[in-house]
Amino acid sequence: MLDFDYYNPTHIVFGENRIAELDKLIAADAKVMVTFGGQSAKKYGTIDKVIAALGSRDVIEFSGIEANPQFDTLIKAANMAKENKIDFLLAVGGGSVMDGTKFIALAAKAEAEDYASLLSHGFAPVPATEALALGCIATLPATGSEMNMGGVITLEHQKRPFMSPLVFPKFSLLDPELTKTLPKEQIANGVADAFIHVLEQYLTFPVDARIQDRFSEGVLQTLIEIGPVTYKDNDDLNARKNFIWSATNALNGAIGVGVPQDWSTHMIGHELTALFDIAHGRTLAIIIPSLLRERKEKKHAKLVQFAERVWGITEGTAEEKINKAIDQTEAFFNSLDIITNLNHYGIDDAGIDKVIANLENVGMTALSESGDLTLDIVRKILIAAK
Repeated sequence: MLDFDYYNPTHIVFGENRIAELDKLIAADAKVMVTFGGQSAKKYGTIDKVIAALGSRDVIEFSGIEANPQFDTLIKAANMAKENKIDFLLAVGGGSVMDGTKFIALAAKAEAEDYASLLSHGFAPVPATEALALGCIATLPATGSEMNMGGVITLEHQKRPFMSPLVFPKFSLLDPELTKTLPKEQIANGVADAFIHVLEQYLTFPVDARIQDRFSEGVLQTLIEIGPVTYKDNDDLNARKNFIWSATNALNGAIGVGVPQDWSTHMIGHELTALFDIAHGRTLAIIIPSLLRERKEKKHAKLVQFAERVWGITEGTAEEKINKAIDQTEAFFNSLDIITNLNHYGIDDAGIDKVIANLENVGMTALSESGDLTLDIVRKILIAAK
């Protein structure tokens, strides 16, 4: 196991009908900005419940954070927070709203000329010294943003990651009832997103990190069991609870400490989302089967382990086990009605060229846990995914 530091200060409030507890979670004298996306949070009464729970606090609303949060939109929110002297941000929504709110928290304490530079550090921590405090009410399990310090923002048609320990949510409220109004497609995307978050940290090479491996395998097995149930049965709250907690644990840092991590699928998928507006979880499900087939030799030992421990494939040669595990992974995404080929989304060779160019523009030219996945290999993976 590799050396590591682990820090996660987020207070999780898990269970049904707990919005009223906001009154205890946020200072009584706080000026609060509630951030959310489209009108569904209004339509289904979630925002009204939130405002009621905040009681006599001074509250303003900021809506319109996009499914892929746009830099310009978030800057409007940051400026509004400055003008209104907001001291607490409350994100109500899925990963995009939570990511966007984290960026607002940093930008609201930055100078205007420094806004864009907040997105210039990649996966290194932003060198900021302060940010607004924030909390989350997660309505779409998927990204794990409710319990981590990262986010991804779209700037000039390119996805830009950022990280800062200053934007760990102070708390995140996870209520399965709030997810019941989600369209089935978003449930499928969330299951795929969480599943592949785990694979990015698990399917690399062995370092004898037994706890992390077994935690990862448990999350993967749980998603395989309850993902399709949650997708098909809107009223199975027990399945939904396990889905929510799986998505949170997939990217709260616990399974990623002390192990090598990949993230190639995410870097490629981000560009598919930015260029072609395909939902994030779907881009990952499109890419990862072809990536794993291309990288079988590099990931050989962990792929065999994945086959045996997660999918229960114990017969055949190592190669046969690996091939069957990848096929079953792709079939799992297909069972959620996620189509895993680029042609379905209208992406041809010219589209692949655009993805490669975008990756080159942001310096993503040596991906993977070993830094040897070059753009010519990315092209092979994309062609295979057609």
